[in-house]
Order: sequence, then C-alpha cells, then structure tokens
Amino acid sequence: MLRENINDLIALAAVAEERSFTRAAARLNVSQSALSHTIKGLEKRLGIRLLTRTTRSVAPTLQGEDLLATLGPCLETIEKRLIELTESQSRPAGNVRIVATDYAIETLLWPKIAPIIKKFPSVRVEFVNDYGYTDLASAQCDAGVRYGEQVSEGMISMRVGPDERMVCIGTPGYFEERGVPESPSDLSEHECVNLRLSTHGALYAWEFEDKAGREIRIKVQGQMCFDTIMAVYRAALDGHGLALVPERLAAQDVEKGDLRLCLEEFSPYFDGFHIYYPSRLRASSAFQVVLDALREHSS
Repeated sequence: MLRENINDLIALAAVAEERSFTRAAARLNVSQSALSHTIKGLEKRLGIRLLTRTTRSVAPTLQGEDLLATLGPCLETIEKRLIELTESQSRPAGNVRIVATDYAIETLLWPKIAPIIKKFPSVRVEFVNDYGYTDLASAQCDAGVRYGEQVSEGMISMRVGPDERMVCIGTPGYFEERGVPESPSDLSEHECVNLRLSTHGALYAWEFEDKAGREIRIKVQGQMCFDTIMAVYRAALDGHGLALVPERLAAQDVEKGDLRLCLEEFSPYFDGFHIYYPSRLRASSAFQVVLDALREHSS
C-alpha cells in the first residue's frame, strides 16, 4: 500500500504542477489514460476529490491543495537526498580513521593515501598510532593495519604491502668498536636498543629462526628503550647500539653505507601489512577511496 500511494502521490504532484494530464503524462513517460486511472484510484482510496477537471484545465481542490502543501516539501527533500547520494559517488566525502604503527603510517599508508587527499578534498583521513592490538569499535576506528598473521578472525583483510622481515642493524662505527654478532645468542654481549610494547608493557623479544626453521627469541639489554620503532631506528642510526627493525625501513641507509646488517641468515620473511575492518562495516564513499588507493598500489 505504501509503495502504491507514493507512486500515485508523485503522479498527483506532476498533474498539479503541469495543470494538464497531457503534459504530466509526457513528463512521467506514461499514457494519459493510465495517468487518469491512477489519480481516480487515489481519490477512491482516500474518499476525497483531489483535482477539479474541466475541458480546458486541471486544478487541485482545497483538499488537494492541502495534501500537496504537505507532499511538496517531502518530495523535494527526497529528491535532494537522492541527488546528493548520486553525486557522492563521483565526489567522495567523509571521515576515515585508521589505527596502525608509526612505521606503517609513515612508510606505507601515507605515501599511498597522500595523493587522494588532494584529489578528493572532502575525504578526511585520521591516523591513530598504536602498537597494541586495538579493538576497532572501542577506538572508534574504521580499519586497522597489521601484519597478516596478526589480523583477527572475523575481519575482512586485504594485503597492502609486500612480505617483510626484521633485520638486525648497526652503524659501521659500532661494529668496528664492538664486533659483529655471529649468532642471536651473541647479542647478550652487545648494546641493543629495546622496544617496549604497549599491548602488555613488556619489552619486545627479538625473533629469529635457525636453519631448521625453529623460532629463536632473545631478550636483549641496553641503555635505550622506546615505545615506537621509528625512535628505535633513529637511536641505532645515531650509533647507540644494535636494533631489530623492518628491513624496508633500513634499506636506504644500508645502501648509503650509514648502516650495516648482521644475522641475516637468521631473519625469516613473514606476511606483509594488511588493512582489516569488520565484515559488517558499510563502506562509505570515503572509505572506498582509501581501499582503492591501497589496493591499486599494493605490491
């Protein structure tokens, strides 16, 4: 009944505006007889006469005018909203909040998302730096970025970066002074820069693998400790000790000779970064733009 009434009310508004069944029928792309039948059916259901018909014109009755006065603004509001929804597909707009580590934000997400901010000025992106396993709902975030193996079940995920590995780095000066560790167990004799994890407050145990693929976890010691990998990296680059960092982060300084790698044979690769979000999330036009930017440039 509701759908039938809405269609009939749209027909009534067209006739009243055009003051002609002929012109209204052409506007609605229906026959004149079908339009007349629609109006008569509406009047019969309501039990009132809505239009006064003469051989030369059509005009609303007083009751018809009263109904149209209520109907007009409603139809205009609906039409305006439909136009806005249509335009939003070509001009995305909205807010997107993403939780990730500073390393993921600076080296992966921002370089890919920065161009879309200029292209779509109505898209607003907020990054939340967090090393913990943040609950998206409680943090009011639309999505998160983690390594593939860390993504929780029940989430939709999409790879946004290549496989990575953690590598042990130090400056040439440090290695000249303290020597080069030959195995992970040798790290106990070295000054190392620690990372404290926000998840449970413990220090990150450095992870390696032996030739048989068995995991090796080493707790290292040193003067310096930070809660972000970018600060850990800076301390190592400044010569304050060894650090375990993503290889991609260190690549440029290694190539320049400012850093050297060690223990490479004990550094396995693992799944790269994935963006993840709840399956129940209804993607906004802004969020879809962010996903597309990450997807088309992922490697």
